[in-house]
Amino acid sequence: MDQSEPPARTTASGQIAAALRAQIAAGVYAPGDRLPSTRALAAERGLSRTTVTAAYEQLLAEGYLDSRQGARTVVAPGLRPQADRAAPRRTGPPPASLSGFGRRLAVLPVPPAPAPPTSGPGRLVADFRFGDLAVEDFPLLAWKRALNGALLRRAGWLGYGEPAGSPALRSALAAYLWRARGLRCAAAQIVVVNGSQQGLDLCARLALDPGARAVVEDPGYLMARHTFLAAGAKLVPVPVDQEGLCTDALPRDGAARIAHVTPSHQFPLGGVLSAPRRAALLAWARREGAWIIEDDHDSEYRFDIDPIPPLAAHGEAAGVIYLGTVSKTLSPALRLGYLVLAPDLVEVFQAAKRLADRHTPSLEQEALAELIASGAYERHVRRMRRRNGERRAALLAALSACLGERVAVVGAEAGLHVLAWFTDVPRAREAALIAAARTAGVGLYPVTPLYDPDGAAPRPDRAGAVLGYGGLDPRGIAAGVQRLAGVLDGIS
Repeated sequence: MDQSEPPARTTASGQIAAALRAQIAAGVYAPGDRLPSTRALAAERGLSRTTVTAAYEQLLAEGYLDSRQGARTVVAPGLRPQADRAAPRRTGPPPASLSGFGRRLAVLPVPPAPAPPTSGPGRLVADFRFGDLAVEDFPLLAWKRALNGALLRRAGWLGYGEPAGSPALRSALAAYLWRARGLRCAAAQIVVVNGSQQGLDLCARLALDPGARAVVEDPGYLMARHTFLAAGAKLVPVPVDQEGLCTDALPRDGAARIAHVTPSHQFPLGGVLSAPRRAALLAWARREGAWIIEDDHDSEYRFDIDPIPPLAAHGEAAGVIYLGTVSKTLSPALRLGYLVLAPDLVEVFQAAKRLADRHTPSLEQEALAELIASGAYERHVRRMRRRNGERRAALLAALSACLGERVAVVGAEAGLHVLAWFTDVPRAREAALIAAARTAGVGLYPVTPLYDPDGAAPRPDRAGAVLGYGGLDPRGIAAGVQRLAGVLDGIS
């Protein structure tokens, strides 16, 4: 054929088959996923059903699809996304057309990819990713009842809501915080946000101009650090120890605008901010004119004593912004969090929330309000505290039995994770340990990225990992630690 001749036009069924092949190769459809019915896809594309059926038959013949009598066509088992079909990664400098925010964001490290599926090739026996919750722990029936009740009670829930959040939820949260955390506030001081991450983002937008200073714990929460860096802040990493933030190392030049802290259960080391340091931090904020962002990320899970009272409950806590979430009690998928603000900050935070996304989804807010008001939420929290206490005990027992003196555990008194220092593995071998564990079917997550690369925080000269256990059962925990023991045998 003459090179100048145009290629033969691809048939409509061929175009559909090619598009589906590309989607399967890219992982849009995974093995076992159901494809749209031929009728639905034909209607969507404005084609005849015969055309779509021909495309499906072609893919069936090529082995891309699997079909059974009376069942929907699915992607054939064993197919995996092709690495070369993945979205290309930028290797050069950020595009010049980006804003300063965009350029700063483009050079931040990309978070690790989600863990492999729990079945099939490459599955993990145990994934110790911190922040995960067990699917079976979600109060499905109670949540369904609350959602149904919200649908029936509120005829106007399809309209725009208040930027600060549902009045019912804000009232319920104010009552809950007084009962559970000893924090007295008015419902009008609460702004509902899409998870604690949006709360951090709003604080950064409203407090930080490019070049302003933001105090962060070192080690500390990586996403907070990235949020402040993207806003153009200069980070001031302050070391932490068993008593929490080392307040003697706080800057005293008036340049710091905010300080992000986790005083009730420091992430990741697990310490509690001592009473003298609490007083020192509050005095520092008053003197410097800075906001304290109190990230109370997992305060419900205290296993030895009652939960630690928040900074925001202190009599001199005017500069404290309390950041709460249900991501550790219900699910991070709900994206429900809240800020408790000083009265003079409420209006501007409402305005920022309105510009960001108008408001957090109303139906979920009403359901959570019902869950709290009925007492079902607190019953669920008590149940989860017992279950996670059992998981914690299983993890500590397995680490002691399988690893003994080869591991030193800190921060086990509260929360849904512990920090494990591997005494026989030098820090330089941490990445190798993580990779070997993944090969052995254990999801292990290093502590190194949680330290500021330019900070001077002291740390052991050995490998460390944050072990989350909220998404595992005791059997999976034991199996994972046993495999980890074998990994340590081969790497130390």
